Amino acid sequence: MTTYAAAFDWTRRHVDDGRLPTAVLGIANADGVIALDAFGATGRRRAAVDDHYRLFSITKPLVGLVAARAVERGLLTPDTPLSTALPEFGADRDDLVRLRHLVSHTSGIVEPPMDTAAGLRPALLAPGRDFAAGTASRYSTIAFEGVAALIEHATGESWDAGVTTWAAGIGADGLTLDEASDPHEVVDAAAAGLDMAAFVRLRHPGAGTLGRAADLLALGSALLRDRGEVVQPSTHAMMLRPLTGDIPRLEPYPAERGQDFGFTWNLRTRAPGLIDRDVYGHAGWAGTQFWVHPTAGIAWVLLTNVALRPDVDVDALDNAVISGV
Repeated sequence: MTTYAAAFDWTRRHVDDGRLPTAVLGIANADGVIALDAFGATGRRRAAVDDHYRLFSITKPLVGLVAARAVERGLLTPDTPLSTALPEFGADRDDLVRLRHLVSHTSGIVEPPMDTAAGLRPALLAPGRDFAAGTASRYSTIAFEGVAALIEHATGESWDAGVTTWAAGIGADGLTLDEASDPHEVVDAAAAGLDMAAFVRLRHPGAGTLGRAADLLALGSALLRDRGEVVQPSTHAMMLRPLTGDIPRLEPYPAERGQDFGFTWNLRTRAPGLIDRDVYGHAGWAGTQFWVHPTAGIAWVLLTNVALRPDVDVDALDNAVISGV
């Protein structure tokens, strides 16, 4: 870990200072894991490198890979309308929401709370819209209920079964919805406004997956190798094409954050705080991070469990990782 000492020092310092309750930091290259350590405790439970955490929105690209594999099989295209799977969707809209809108946060579907009591499908089908599809970008988690519906309609398989299928091929067998995996508690979930029990019941395709650092690092290594272990190289390239262009970016991710969205991947190609902008990945609500730097040949993961993080600048950690290459 000596090469990446600055990154592990950053992580240890943030735990010691109380900015993060626990943290598992892992770094991998195309050959596999090259550095991994755990810090801190949730109550009396010490963090360990093989602990499960709630990945929250890192779930989105995991589901995106399932959809992309369906595209490879000719079962979907990025232009497939959501109404193909859900004919009742958008009856009051004069636009057409397609898979590419759902995966790039440009669908204009009105966003409910992440723990919505209405249920995901009723929330997805609720009337109204935020904007016309493709005319703006506002981060959307409910849109992935639409992605899940398209996956199931096209393949006959649920989104989580699809994740299990590709994950098994690369040894990422800890990705799960099973609460028996005992994920670390999000220490401030209630204070941040999330009813965790209600959220868990939703089995949310935009945020519900549990996983270990090793699972995401296995995915990062496979993507760096780019040999078709999860998706074919041409499909991988398709997923990294920006879909948001120069359309308006609406809160909570305005244009000054310097990112685009591709096919479920967050592309930080214009991020002002990064040394290396050839990077894609995703973050999660409780502080989880998964980023891949193709040119540098590095992927890294941070697993933690706190939603409110006013003094945590993850760009600083990314720069410390990339400086160790």
